[in-house]
Amino acid sequence: SPPRPGDSYGVLPRPCRALVLLNPQSGTGRALEDFQAVVQPMLAEADIATTVFITERPHHAHEKVRDEDLSQWDTLVVMAGDGLLYEVVNGLMERPDWEETMKKPLCILPGGSGNALAASINHYAGNDHVTKKKLLTNCTFILCKGLHTQMDLVSLSTASGKRLFSFLGFGWGFISDVDIDSEKYRWLGNARFTLGTLQCLAKLRVYQGRLSYLPAVPEQGSPPAPKDPHAPVTNGQAGRILPPAGTEAPGALPADSLLVPLCQPVPAHWTVVPEEEFVSVYAIYQSHLGTNLLMAPAAQLHDGCIHLFYLKAGISRVALLKIFLAMARGTHLDLNCPHLRYVPVRAFRLEPRAATGIMTVDGEVLACEPVQG
Repeated sequence: SPPRPGDSYGVLPRPCRALVLLNPQSGTGRALEDFQAVVQPMLAEADIATTVFITERPHHAHEKVRDEDLSQWDTLVVMAGDGLLYEVVNGLMERPDWEETMKKPLCILPGGSGNALAASINHYAGNDHVTKKKLLTNCTFILCKGLHTQMDLVSLSTASGKRLFSFLGFGWGFISDVDIDSEKYRWLGNARFTLGTLQCLAKLRVYQGRLSYLPAVPEQGSPPAPKDPHAPVTNGQAGRILPPAGTEAPGALPADSLLVPLCQPVPAHWTVVPEEEFVSVYAIYQSHLGTNLLMAPAAQLHDGCIHLFYLKAGISRVALLKIFLAMARGTHLDLNCPHLRYVPVRAFRLEPRAATGIMTVDGEVLACEPVQG
């Protein structure tokens, strides 16, 4: 697609050296065969030399990218589902030299049952909606062309003190339940999500909690945001005043300048959602939630925006199913369902009333607790 204003592109060198992190268990278990049959010949043609690292257990990729000297590779390629990229991103962010290392281009090749980022990038590239081998071919072609640009990451902090970095989305309630409950149907590939949706519809649950957010565009009737950029901002630790940007110790993680500690109420210029009963809350930063779910049609790779969706309690099963069917084409907001709300935000906080339900970040399970991002 034509570069959008504000996008700056880099180009991978030729010849190019790629470290490919591949999970042979992901999706329907075909990642390695697909890599050898589809990807390898294209990369050879494009003068991209590959070192293939096959993961043998959870966190294997996390440890490799956290501890290894990565200077010998020009790009890191993940051939798996979104879960492996989540490991890689968080492994890179644990390095003392994360700031330098995070400049190394990352590439995703769809090899899982959930390939949301691959579908999003295919969409941003202006390609037709495709799945399976066609999507893999398209993503490999993007790698061969070697054009790369920036992508937003969201910093999440939990009440128990975890700091996580997420590239896709954070969820609670119905959508996360579908994601995790359908794990047992991995062999079905993408169809696992359809089956999971129908099963979760049958036992529709309501989750209680408080949702707050900082709107990306000020909402009507909300107090203006504080103007003073040098007002003290606290970051996750009671009362610690942040140094102005650029004075952090080398290797320190980026400061969450929009957030106050979870033990304090949200700032006055945030919006607190009046309802406290939800069917689902999902904060997504890319366009696609799955290869067949275009959840945030307005999203771009780095729009500095979190696309927050929430479904209020009281929605009927029929209305919920209609939303999911419409999401395949990205027309769910046109249904004007009164229970579905969408708001672009810069930060959010979710405080579940009880530790019920599953939370997910980039499709991976999190303990249910207050979280903000």
